[in-house]
Amino acid sequence: QVQLVESGGGLVQAGGSLRLSCAASTRAFNVYTMGWFRQAPGKEREFVAAVNAWIRRNTYYADSVKGRFTISRDNAKNTVYLQMNSLKPEDTAVYYCTARRGDFRGVTVTDYDYWGQGTQVTVSS
Repeated sequence: QVQLVESGGGLVQAGGSLRLSCAASTRAFNVYTMGWFRQAPGKEREFVAAVNAWIRRNTYYADSVKGRFTISRDNAKNTVYLQMNSLKPEDTAVYYCTARRGDFRGVTVTDYDYWGQGTQVTVSS
C-alpha cells in the first residue's frame, strides 16, 4: 500500500503561481509513474499531468495546462511536484496526486492504483 499526501494548495489570484507537492510512502518511489488529476465541483475528475518512472521520465500534460504547468519528481525525497503558473479561474479544483507501479502513459483515472486525499486550489478572478 502506498500513501500519498498532497500539500501546497491555497487561494491565488488569476495570473499567479502555486506549487503542489505530493509525498509518497514507498521506498520504491522511483519505479512508480506519478500523476496529478483535478476535480471541480459538479465535474468529473480529469487528468492534469503525469511523469514516468526514473528510467524514461517522460511527461504528459492535458492540453488545458500545457505551457503553464510543469510536473517533476525528486526520487531522493519520494516527492512529485506540480508547478502551476499563469493560473486561471477555471483551474479551480481539488487536485489529487496518484501513483501506479511501472512505466506507462497514464491519463485516465482507471490507470492508477493509489490516490491522495486532495488539496484545494482556488483561483480568483
